[in-house]
Amino acid sequence: MHAVVAFALAALLLCVPRAHADDFYQGKTLTIVVGYSAGGGYDINARLVARHIGKYIRGSPNVVVVNMPGAGSLRALEHIEKHAPKDGTVIGLFDYTQITNSLLTPGKVPIDFRKFKWIGSVQQDLAVCYVWHTVPAKSIADLQRLPKIHMGRTNPGTSSDTQQRILRKLFNVNVHSVAGYAGSAEGFIAVERGELEGGCMTWASLPPHWIANNRIRPIMRVTAATAPDLPADVPSAADLLADDRARRILRVLSAAGDVGKPFVAQISVPDDRVAILRKAFAAMVQDPDFAADAAKQRQPVSPTLGAEATKILDDIYATPDDIVAAARAVAND
Repeated sequence: MHAVVAFALAALLLCVPRAHADDFYQGKTLTIVVGYSAGGGYDINARLVARHIGKYIRGSPNVVVVNMPGAGSLRALEHIEKHAPKDGTVIGLFDYTQITNSLLTPGKVPIDFRKFKWIGSVQQDLAVCYVWHTVPAKSIADLQRLPKIHMGRTNPGTSSDTQQRILRKLFNVNVHSVAGYAGSAEGFIAVERGELEGGCMTWASLPPHWIANNRIRPIMRVTAATAPDLPADVPSAADLLADDRARRILRVLSAAGDVGKPFVAQISVPDDRVAILRKAFAAMVQDPDFAADAAKQRQPVSPTLGAEATKILDDIYATPDDIVAAARAVAND
């Protein structure tokens, strides 16, 4: 009899930590810190997730989005690492190009992104270089013939900045990058005002009325992904490059786009809470309601989940030194 009681008590004790972990988010708020201003692509993506992920987390926590622009989203990452609670109630969304920058300019971005705990991303990045409809260009060859084209960027090292450097260095387009925009939304206004003539941007982040009313011409896909509303004849950068070494350099500069807009937690967040968030994220991206909402926001759903993202990171950090050096020369004027 005593053995039976002891066994029952032991079984009960084993169940307690698991039950506590599952109930952790009851009555709490999950905060998503976004490294860019409101209205841009990262903000749209974060708010899409915020509307849906809570129902897949036991306890149905309130989910809020906090915008913390600065330094190409590094300010938000610094906040998460140094100041935010380490209990799983705060996750971050940052510019994936900072992964590339950590390889190319480790002095400026001294972060090993493998040391974050990856939750997932909604879609792989489809980066497109485009021009405003008044610009006399329909192809890379046309852009190469222009004396100069003005494109906006937020900070050095952002995805838009890197993509413009790809245009300049690998395709010999005379891009003049205009700095000082807090986020993509401010850049869009500048394009409409005629201050800028185009840009390189995630396709799903561009204003829908631009697409519907043919206000822009997409010239090139920087990354390999595509989308239903992107014209099928828009070529990929890799296909336009004849040289294999140039394609390998391009791959270094664009591979981080495969992880899309990544949601991460601090390395010190307990594994059981990370597991809750990963499970919720994986269930969310399979939800028809989420897919319908994403379609309204022009956010295609092609998710990269935690383990898959880790493999992509390992491949990026395994790039040979000579290709890294060549990519560094492209990414830095």
